[in-house]
Amino acid sequence: MNVAVVKPAVMQAAVVTGPGAVVVESRPLPEPGAGQVRVRLEGCGVCASNLTPWAGPEWMKFPTEPGGLGHEGWGIIDAVGEDVAEFAIGDRVAALSYHSYATHDIAEADAVVKLPDELAGMPFPGEPLGCAMNIFKRADIQAGQTVAIVGIGFLGALLTQLAVKAGARVIAVARRPFALELAKKAGAAEVIAMNDQWEIIEQVKQLTGGRFCDRVIEAVGKQWPLDLAAELTMERGKLIIAGYHQDGPRQINMQMWNWRGLDVINAHERDPKIYIQGIRDAIEAVQEGRLDASALYTHTYRLDQLDEALNATRDRPDGFMKALVLYP
Repeated sequence: MNVAVVKPAVMQAAVVTGPGAVVVESRPLPEPGAGQVRVRLEGCGVCASNLTPWAGPEWMKFPTEPGGLGHEGWGIIDAVGEDVAEFAIGDRVAALSYHSYATHDIAEADAVVKLPDELAGMPFPGEPLGCAMNIFKRADIQAGQTVAIVGIGFLGALLTQLAVKAGARVIAVARRPFALELAKKAGAAEVIAMNDQWEIIEQVKQLTGGRFCDRVIEAVGKQWPLDLAAELTMERGKLIIAGYHQDGPRQINMQMWNWRGLDVINAHERDPKIYIQGIRDAIEAVQEGRLDASALYTHTYRLDQLDEALNATRDRPDGFMKALVLYP
């Protein structure tokens, strides 16, 4: 008698086994619980926040959980748990979930946003797009203001677009000629190479008639760009810290911050509800033409090339802006 053997459903998931080392493993396909959905992922963006754990600091524990570190996923719901009424199998969504370096991930239903039909086929790493919208909202950028953006990576490039569309005059400061060219295409009025700090300060002083900038967004996450950003902020201006400063303490020139009466805004959010609203705002901004990240997705990788994707995010080869890991 022939007996059919039913193979258990599996997914593919990346596991970081040590500093700079990753393997892809087959794991049982997880089932969503009450209030959850399972997303068959189309892809996941690679976030620069992954680079510190990828380097293997003392506090990092290996191996990671399957799919761990990935949190910029989007895809199609293929299973729905109990008590979920607002989503159905087949819905295309962006998800705020945390094991998205895998072909499937589980997300809470209230951490998922449905993508409209006009975005079909477009990559949509919701978390960083929502992050850009939340930073922009807290920066309170208005038409006619002069806004300096220090650091034109993926986030800085998005903020350049948003500030230009809002009617601000944008001064983009970046290290790489490729990034400066992108900022110029996005509408930046002036672009300045990030080399000598005091030369940059003098250039911006001249460009603004000695006033400096109404808003300055620091989007690098290092000490000297933070110092530079403060120097470029006018009296009673707003300094918005968007860089990811998680590799150690920072020093600030409190004497100058105090004298100029700066409003200093740490623009990172941790409330999932605010993240989700940012993703909704990003969808609206794309629909309205205020945000277009398509030219910023410069490098794509398979899941078994996650190490290459992380290394490129770290090393930033010429022409690099944002890596996506795409799943078949």
